[in-house]
Amino acid sequence: MRWLAAALVWLLPAIPACATELVEVAPGLLVRQGVEEDFDGANRGGIANLAAVIGSRAVAVVDSGGSLLDGQGFLAAIRERTPLPVSHVVITHLHPDHVLGNGAFPDARVVGHARLPRGLAERGPTYLDNMHRLLGDVARGTAIVPPDITVAIGETMTLDLGDRRLRLRAWPTAHTDTDLTVLDEASGTLIAGDLLFVERLPVVDGSLLGWIAVMRELAALPAARAVPGHGPASVSWPGALGPQARYLEGLRDSIRHSLAAGRSLAQTVAETPPPSSGWLLVEDNHPRNVTTGYTELEWE
Repeated sequence: MRWLAAALVWLLPAIPACATELVEVAPGLLVRQGVEEDFDGANRGGIANLAAVIGSRAVAVVDSGGSLLDGQGFLAAIRERTPLPVSHVVITHLHPDHVLGNGAFPDARVVGHARLPRGLAERGPTYLDNMHRLLGDVARGTAIVPPDITVAIGETMTLDLGDRRLRLRAWPTAHTDTDLTVLDEASGTLIAGDLLFVERLPVVDGSLLGWIAVMRELAALPAARAVPGHGPASVSWPGALGPQARYLEGLRDSIRHSLAAGRSLAQTVAETPPPSSGWLLVEDNHPRNVTTGYTELEWE
């Protein structure tokens, strides 16, 4: 699979690439900030934050982008900063905006949650179909590249990039059932993936209760800043968790109240008010969150 993805890169007709800007949020830690949009050809699927951590021997990429072209743009921007090889691509979870650029890094080991291979096998074909529909020609050559190294739930793995250690941890079901975080010990930065949304409304694709529980553990991690999956390139930690925690806990409480009153799913979706302000893309995602939370909490 990985050799095929690499070969496809050379067979593709040229598509003009957009410049990819990187923000250095700490020495040797670069972030490509995703756009606060839905997928389309103009943004190449580049709606998520991506990170690159530079050691003395190698570079680790955390999330690879929403298409092969998005990943290639990220790699080109990294190459402007360092000639060191990209030894690892660490995937924070299975959503397409984080994983579909893997083919741009054919020589790297891909690391992910122990559940990620199965998740990509089950959802990957649908993700690819959707990306070809939404991105058009920009999605050409994009392929599913699964991890060849996995981290079990509750366990940690350390990557040594040369004078720089990354601590990887796989979490129980929260945003998804494949969530993994990266702690850059040198800079005290938590690369949180979509366990942390800032500005863009959080999306529950796993467990509402599980995510609330995981946030409590996340808050105790020894980090000074975090790179969210969506939002600014970096934010203070753990203060940035506050708005997300209030939204998810409020959603839980509203759904519980609705269930206690005997309201149906349709009534609950219609009557659970969205957050009044402070979040982007609420209209599309809040009803989905209510639906996911209701189907979980009705079995409490």
